[in-house]
Amino acid sequence: MEPFTEAQIRAAFINCSQGDASRIKLPADFAATPWSDLDYFGWVDPSAPLRAAMVVADEDGLRAIMLRKADRVSGRGAMRASLCQACLTSHPAGGVSLFTAAYAGPSGRNGNSVGELFCSDLACSLYLRGLRRPRSGGVRVEETLSLQERVDRELRKIHGFVRRVAEPSTAGR
Repeated sequence: MEPFTEAQIRAAFINCSQGDASRIKLPADFAATPWSDLDYFGWVDPSAPLRAAMVVADEDGLRAIMLRKADRVSGRGAMRASLCQACLTSHPAGGVSLFTAAYAGPSGRNGNSVGELFCSDLACSLYLRGLRRPRSGGVRVEETLSLQERVDRELRKIHGFVRRVAEPSTAGR
């Protein structure tokens, strides 16, 4: 991924107000972001741990979405390992979270949203490349696919999620 400035990222939000986009805090180490190792840029707001964001670059340009991170997974699966739906990394309890995003436009303003299970730190790109390891008990699924094939699959999932947020009328298709 090519590097982007804070101003470019804040201007790219499609599912929140400019005020909300201006309030989210970037990671403290934003200046040291390893852009060349990222397929998308995702982070959890350091001042509001249930707020997060995801930024992608595609044929439609730079798009960012505001996310809400579930407080915790409840129910019978809360203590088990979970699998990120983007990078297929298995994490112990708490390593995968449900992230929801309000749809862009009127549908989102009416409270409609879509969700997906991703790595709780949104560092899928780093897990795929072996640059970050899941906590004890988590593993990367062993695959025969090349790194590029795994990255392509991850990007299809991420871009599909962002597309569903951007175009809620096509979400069910």
